[in-house]
Amino acid sequence: MRQIIFGIVFWIGWSGSLFAAENLPPEPEIEGTIQGQIEAFQMDDFKEAFSFASPNIQTIFRNPENFGSMVKNGYPMVWRPDELRFLELREIAGNLWQKVLIRDAAGTVHILDYQMISTADGWRINGVQLLRAPDVGA
Repeated sequence: MRQIIFGIVFWIGWSGSLFAAENLPPEPEIEGTIQGQIEAFQMDDFKEAFSFASPNIQTIFRNPENFGSMVKNGYPMVWRPDELRFLELREIAGNLWQKVLIRDAAGTVHILDYQMISTADGWRINGVQLLRAPDVGA
């Protein structure tokens, strides 16, 4: 299942790189959705974290336990971040992508790109792509 999600997100990210990105002003509701999901993960509240996922993601994982297990094992920096910082929000080929810097407990910096969609229930996370973190000199 994780390979399927990775493949979908990789394709979306790759195809998005063919199009110019337009930087947008920060969107507090988008940031709040991502922050809310990460806070739920920190409390091991997978049901609440699952509620921030888009209907497509919910259909793929079927239940909060499957979703939580995938994040815990595949994205430990999201499950237990030490620092979270919102970077730029971009529109690429009609899709909104929120770039987020996460530093894990070991001090490693990760850059993630969250694809966001607007639903009747507000902003939801439709996929996450792990980007290459910039090299930082000592």
